[in-house]
Amino acid sequence: MELKRRKFQGVLNILSFNRHFYVAGIVVLILILFGLAIFEVPVLWRWVIVGTFLYGLLMPLVISAYVYDFSGYYNFKWLKDLGLLEKKSKQLVSINAGFDETSFILKHNFPKSELKVFDFYNSKQHTEPAIVRARKVSLAYPNTKQISTDHIPVGDKSVDLVFLLSAAHEIRTHEEKVVFLKECRRICKENGKIITVEHLRDLPNFLAFTIGFTHFFSRKAWKKAFKESGFSSFKETKFTPFMSIFTSAPNY
Repeated sequence: MELKRRKFQGVLNILSFNRHFYVAGIVVLILILFGLAIFEVPVLWRWVIVGTFLYGLLMPLVISAYVYDFSGYYNFKWLKDLGLLEKKSKQLVSINAGFDETSFILKHNFPKSELKVFDFYNSKQHTEPAIVRARKVSLAYPNTKQISTDHIPVGDKSVDLVFLLSAAHEIRTHEEKVVFLKECRRICKENGKIITVEHLRDLPNFLAFTIGFTHFFSRKAWKKAFKESGFSSFKETKFTPFMSIFTSAPNY
């Protein structure tokens, strides 16, 4: 089982999966430096321009290290804080987008529970280079099943907890999100819950990831998707200023 993470594994993943962005950024920075020298731009403006560019390249790595390597995200203490880390037997479902770093840890924290893992990755719809690279190195949980976002092969009202951990944002259209969340609602018991963890398209994540924050969705967008999917509750808990945990319950 993959439980112990390597030192700085989170930030190294970001570098590896998004290396096309950083290679392009370094090339552009070199061109900027040549341009500043050729046109004899004042020293103050040189520092401002280069500093701004370096901020855009380095700040995502700093924040990623904080969130994924130093905040305790992967020890699941936040689940205990939500009152969900109970040791009694449960029916669990974890759904990812082809990169799974949490299923082994979930099973470790719920040893008496049955865990089913699904992967909704679709090569025709989910084409970003980062997720394609992530899939190549991801360690799949045993018996992980490939699914489509419009059908989860689990019976109605049979699951206690559905985990969508840093995955659901890969569903890029609102319409597909609603269809997918309706399926999550269908499989939930009456007292079941959906646990969704996401970065948001908000000010803290803009400061952290600059234009990269557009890869995420706003709280308003998530709330609308859950409401249209028939959920009766939508509670947000902040885990660091850059990560939100949504706890949602079905409305039967």
